[in-house]
Amino acid sequence: MRTLQQPSACATTGVRTETVVGAVGAVPVPVPVVRDLRERAGHGPRRLMFARGDVVVVSGLPGSGKSTLMGRAATGVRTIDSQDVRERWDARAPRLVPYALYRPLVRLAHYAGLYRVLRSGESVVVHDCGTQAWVRRWLAREARRRGRGLRLVLLDVSPEVARDGQRERGRGVSGYAFARHRRAVGALVRDAEEGRLPAGCASAVLLDRDAAGVLREIGFEGE
Repeated sequence: MRTLQQPSACATTGVRTETVVGAVGAVPVPVPVVRDLRERAGHGPRRLMFARGDVVVVSGLPGSGKSTLMGRAATGVRTIDSQDVRERWDARAPRLVPYALYRPLVRLAHYAGLYRVLRSGESVVVHDCGTQAWVRRWLAREARRRGRGLRLVLLDVSPEVARDGQRERGRGVSGYAFARHRRAVGALVRDAEEGRLPAGCASAVLLDRDAAGVLREIGFEGE
């Protein structure tokens, strides 16, 4: 079922329901909603508002602008970005120690912090690289445990734009790793375009670079 929708100027994501009639009567079944904000030439909404307690996942290619978007639009709410953890470890590590040696510790610290926030029940915006399906399944379980939804914000930019973004920040990924990201994120985008979302994901918003650029707030109702 294709569920692409064009939202109004101020987009609030949610879950549409349809009725499935069976032998025991009508049962409301959540249907994932996909809102496509691409190709609006910078005239998309400035706010994305979610329900209090939701888990919002920002995903896309390395260099697509995930951390930039979160840093600009998700101020005032709880955010979890692995890049923040890496920068804290980079500041403490001796200059001659390569990142590859302490990368496992950075990842452990990142997931430990994410676990604590998820268990707290707080609304949260999470940076996601797009390749770790198990992380999205974990987030979906935690959102379901607290009776809230997992929401996907997906940045759809070209590989060339993403590579430029990596050069601008002075940090890139290997060709092999980038190819893995391209396959994973490409599959996410194609599935979202057809209304198919990762298991447990209640809704998704598709953004291109222009749509991401005009966003000024990612927040939660009542916070």
